[in-house]
Amino acid sequence: METLIPASLGVLFGLLGLLWGADRFVAGSVGAAKNFGISPLVIGLTIVSIGTSAPEIIVAINAAFKDAGDMAVGNAIGSNLANIGLVLGITALVCPIPIQGHLIKQEGPVLLIITLLAGFFIFDGNLSRVEGLILALIIPPLLALTIYYKKRHPNPETVEEGEATPSMSTTTAVLWFSVGLAALLISSEALVWGAKEFALFFGVSQLIIGLTVVAVGTSLPELAASVMSAIRGHHDIALGNIFGSNLFNLLAVLSVPGIIAPLTLDNAVFYRDYLAMSLLTVALIAIIAWSLWRGRREHHQAKLSKKVGITLLTLYGLYYVILIIGA
Repeated sequence: METLIPASLGVLFGLLGLLWGADRFVAGSVGAAKNFGISPLVIGLTIVSIGTSAPEIIVAINAAFKDAGDMAVGNAIGSNLANIGLVLGITALVCPIPIQGHLIKQEGPVLLIITLLAGFFIFDGNLSRVEGLILALIIPPLLALTIYYKKRHPNPETVEEGEATPSMSTTTAVLWFSVGLAALLISSEALVWGAKEFALFFGVSQLIIGLTVVAVGTSLPELAASVMSAIRGHHDIALGNIFGSNLFNLLAVLSVPGIIAPLTLDNAVFYRDYLAMSLLTVALIAIIAWSLWRGRREHHQAKLSKKVGITLLTLYGLYYVILIIGA
């Protein structure tokens, strides 16, 4: 019990600090980018999108350096599961989400390809430095292609997201960027320490803690962003945040432990966790495709309904049942 209380406080402080730090980090980054003349479209597609994944990245780096690579891998896969099952499930319950056709033509296929590539790399039970570097090096060209396409086919919601942060002086922006980054680093330290103590206290693996406590906690920025975007009617952002975040988790977060400290993975990482993530990803894309087909056939706007939200939450709950039984 003496260990559990400090560990709980460490996790709580870490999660709250990550939320606040990510918000300040994004605000400072966007403010500085505006002052340097970067367009709102580029800001929305890069800084804002990447900023919501900052907690996962910082936690993965911290965990990898502390010989907790399993926790970093669990964080990446668990965050993707939480983004679809929990975040999108809750968002659809709060407000049914209209679906745009480009999700099935652009973001969906890219996410499937990257998911397959990640699976190919971890299928043998190892995540090497070369594999980590390959995943990380996909990010720049993918961002460049996304910016190129979106400039030719601009989405007003993405531009508005880039404009949403109030203007600030460069000095203030740099200050908030620095404070936010410091908060992310300190909070990730507390979260990783608390999570490792949790694992020791309850006698479960760091992988399980990464898949659950850490993954859900670091997905809170996506939950807040998606729910608020849906409530405000920015439906493209609500869904786009999930696809973008999941791509970034597989490319940036999963690559970190491979690059910093290549590791051997438990068989359950592929056969239980990766397959669950893949099935949920395929299920989401199939639901989107079916909804679009039905919408065209019946001449109405395709939506992710509350029933879909309940289905996603149920599937996510079943995964937790499997985790508990396996633990």
